[in-house]
Amino acid sequence: MKKESNSERTSFQKAAKDLVAQMTLEEMIGQMRHDAPAIPRLDVPAYNWWNECLHGVARNGTATVFPQSIALAATFDVERMKQVASAIAAEARSKFNENRSCGSTVIYQGLTMCAPNINIFRDPRWGRGQETYGEDPFLTGEMATAYVNGLQGDGPYWKAGATLKHFAVHSGPETERHGFDADVNDEDLYGTYLRAFRHCIEKASPMAVMTAYSAVRGEPCVASPRLLRDILLDEFGFKGFVESDAGGVNDLHQGHHLTPDVIESAALAVNSGCHLNIGDSFTHLSAAVERGLVDPQTIVIAVEKLFEARFRLGLFSTDCEYDLIPTEIVECPEHIRLNRKMAHESIVLLKNDGILPLDPSRTLAVIGPTADDRSVLLANYCGTPTRQTTLLEGILDAAVARVRYARGCDISRQTVKYDEEHPMREAVSAARDADIVILCMGLNPSLEGEGNDRVGIELPYPQQQLFDEMRAIGKPIVFVNVSGSCVALGEQDSVCAAVVQCFYPGAEGGHALADILFGLESPSGRLPVTFYASTDDLPPFRDYTMKNRTYRYFQGRPVYPFGYGLSYVRFEYGAPLRTPGHLTVTVQNTGDRTADEIVQLYATDGGPQLIAFRRIRLEPDEVKNVDFEIDEQAGILYVGGGPPLFRSKA
Repeated sequence: MKKESNSERTSFQKAAKDLVAQMTLEEMIGQMRHDAPAIPRLDVPAYNWWNECLHGVARNGTATVFPQSIALAATFDVERMKQVASAIAAEARSKFNENRSCGSTVIYQGLTMCAPNINIFRDPRWGRGQETYGEDPFLTGEMATAYVNGLQGDGPYWKAGATLKHFAVHSGPETERHGFDADVNDEDLYGTYLRAFRHCIEKASPMAVMTAYSAVRGEPCVASPRLLRDILLDEFGFKGFVESDAGGVNDLHQGHHLTPDVIESAALAVNSGCHLNIGDSFTHLSAAVERGLVDPQTIVIAVEKLFEARFRLGLFSTDCEYDLIPTEIVECPEHIRLNRKMAHESIVLLKNDGILPLDPSRTLAVIGPTADDRSVLLANYCGTPTRQTTLLEGILDAAVARVRYARGCDISRQTVKYDEEHPMREAVSAARDADIVILCMGLNPSLEGEGNDRVGIELPYPQQQLFDEMRAIGKPIVFVNVSGSCVALGEQDSVCAAVVQCFYPGAEGGHALADILFGLESPSGRLPVTFYASTDDLPPFRDYTMKNRTYRYFQGRPVYPFGYGLSYVRFEYGAPLRTPGHLTVTVQNTGDRTADEIVQLYATDGGPQLIAFRRIRLEPDEVKNVDFEIDEQAGILYVGGGPPLFRSKA
């Protein structure tokens, strides 16, 4: 983590303060909306604050599309996460440089990014859970810290600016988000929903925090004095600026019905600590000042924060090193290699009876609706890769023996019109004609995403029908589940020879999966979420208490637990040695190939709780000592390849 000097921060603050002091009130108010206009007399260019880079530069042409956030979390790889974010920032900066040279920039061309999303994935039915780093606050905080540090860089200027979202307590239902009120107690609020925000703010100094649409205990997040003043600023010591989600200020009168009109909504938001409006509500702040609802000094403070960020991005400087980043950095060979490596690390092997790695001489049938679906590579909030390799294409490129392909069924639509193909019969024929069936099923972004929650976690009915047909044929099945969330896989775990979880894996996903299946890489991903057995295991979706949710509180037995994942080798752990402030454990690769292990450290006070993890790479027979710094007051600790409750299965 870069330690920012007081002199650096003071110089940016002073420059912002001096510039804002020359602005009129109307000019300042204009700077508080996402499409801030130019102020020609002060040589302030127009700037659009709204840009996206959840897992690559989004909505701005070609870009390296890395695995979706939930897949990045499955890597448990903090070091490479920082490299990914740095690569994304470089591509964003190169596009900004190019567009600025044309005279102006517009939406999705700036350097202030609405990422990462660090909400807790409390319920697998939430459509936007794929955008998060999973269900565990510590893993989320660590991955977010790496992402923010990589995105903002280590120099005196920020490479790009990071925005933590959505503050706070936000994870569905999507259809109610503009008026929903999350009722949470302090234990869940601080112990789960706020922990990753605090962790990242203390370790990475993010540029901004974006508020959620919803309310917490009756206070809409965009205008919550408790969340924004008492907790974010006073308790967490946040130094950046706060922005609304798109149109979120209007929710105060349209969704939450807290204010009578947009003028009072704008006043309430800015008085509560919101500094930037993604939308147009803050254009009414002039009227709010005239009514005496807002002190002009509140406007000054907000705009100073915004311009401090612009100065820290080097937007008013001539010596910013990032101004020289060329467009050739976009999808450069180094970024593509990094993309493929992260995709490798994100794939989780859940079951293997020895069929994997595949024997190259065996003939294959690749069947299922996600096999040749490009949308499962890219997920949501994505850019456009010049090249992308579907799961089918990756297998075809890597296979030596014959491969047959059949879609088998639609991803979710049950009816087939008279003039459309009937894919089931082709799938049956292909399966009968092959030695091994690779069955690619699951979800795609049309079934889960922003504005779109799931009703249950079971496979869509057409896929269940196809699975039953494949099962009846009797050929060995390698089941590849593709999704951004948990799917109930109990039957697949019982029936199939192997089960692989492939979270939306990015443009290199097909190559990465093939590398795993054919043994060029050993699988090393771990689940960042619990895979429950049934929707019946879940509490009501609208209930925000953590009781019986996630591995920390779930009372049942999942199909696959958080932190779980297999390898092509076995790792042997020595007895952990605890000394003051440390815990050390030896890990040996007892297999015949090089492989990565995720060493996980759990405190078991009140149930398992991840408190540290380390990704290590071991050659055959190699032994490494892994040392963790720990709190001397921590309860008994368990160290191994997964949570203690499921150590016998891992």
